[in-house]
Amino acid sequence: MSEYGEVVEAATIRVERLLPGPIERVWAYLTDVDKRATWLAGGLLEQRAGGRVEHIFRIHELTGEGDPDDIADRRHGEVLECVPPRLLRHTWSTGGELADSVVTFALAPVGDKVRLVVTHSELPTRDEMVDVASGWHTHLDILRDRLEQRSPETFWPKLGKLRGEYEAMLP
Repeated sequence: MSEYGEVVEAATIRVERLLPGPIERVWAYLTDVDKRATWLAGGLLEQRAGGRVEHIFRIHELTGEGDPDDIADRRHGEVLECVPPRLLRHTWSTGGELADSVVTFALAPVGDKVRLVVTHSELPTRDEMVDVASGWHTHLDILRDRLEQRSPETFWPKLGKLRGEYEAMLP
């Protein structure tokens, strides 16, 4: 399994990780506000179709970088499908004038590990695909580090390096 995300159809990126289980633990890191804040973003996630999703990104809380007083980037969405502990699908605001996209988290047990497949679709531009691929790659590596009780790499240098790699790699 490649660590890199791939284009699986027009306007769609898929990134996979094999993570330490059990599946309920990984699900909690996707849905619990405090656990999600350690690798992605804090904020409300109502586990039901039609529920609200809020992402409050505070990168300084992920890896200790940056100014804690920086204004957090906020995104919102709506839960489209929720089947604990196997599937979560919701809209994802771009934070700008572009249309919302859709992110799907699919989990499956593999022995004592969990395969997490993140599929981000309806991405409106190639630049958005590059940003999303490098972002998910970086955040999912932090998630794996958290689950393995390791300190993650610094966020911004890793994201910048991966953005350059995805810029060269994606069609």
